[in-house]
Amino acid sequence: MNELKNKKILIVDDEKELLKLTKEILQSEGFFNIYTAENCEEALNIILNQRIALALLDIMLPDGDGFSLFREIRKFSAVPVIFLTARGEADDKIHGLGLGADDYIVKPFLTKELVLRITALLRRTYLRNQESAGFYVGHRYVDFETASVKFGDKEKTFTPKEFILLKKLYENKNKIVTNDALCMAAWGDGYYGYENTLMVHIRRLREKTEETPSEPKHIITVKGIGYKLVTENE
Repeated sequence: MNELKNKKILIVDDEKELLKLTKEILQSEGFFNIYTAENCEEALNIILNQRIALALLDIMLPDGDGFSLFREIRKFSAVPVIFLTARGEADDKIHGLGLGADDYIVKPFLTKELVLRITALLRRTYLRNQESAGFYVGHRYVDFETASVKFGDKEKTFTPKEFILLKKLYENKNKIVTNDALCMAAWGDGYYGYENTLMVHIRRLREKTEETPSEPKHIITVKGIGYKLVTENE
């Protein structure tokens, strides 16, 4: 757990009091590497210059919005993101998660809920099984240490969600992993309704790991049930 508490967290919100309160909440729980920003420009500058492990993004910001900021971040970083918003509207939630965000919290939130969500996301993203440094899929090597796949002189990095899903498949290699189990691993207890999003992530995983993504040999669909990872030696 100490490894997680040392991770750098960025909070982006234009409400100074809420920004201060959220920072104090996390610090009281042992998260001391907290960075704050009140607008998109400040947030981008911090992420460009610091090794941020997780970002909390408000949707309404003075120089843009959280969705646009998220898209800018994704151009150069795969940092896990939780959206913060005072609006509990379903379309905001669907839009944010559809962009590839990892979670969504409606303000005002309970202190315990915020800490649990952050801890769970950090755990799912960064706590790794140390038994193996990676594995081969065909001529491509999946490196757990760098969360990337390497082939020839090329390297492609996995997003946090892709990495979680691939690790879950690898932990059960050559066995069927149900859609529910994969969604639970990536999105936690509130995974219901993520089936279509799961399909998108699997397609992107295949684009990075399969030589012919349209004819996968390693990430196999088990129709109506889930997926199975077949590695080089199986």
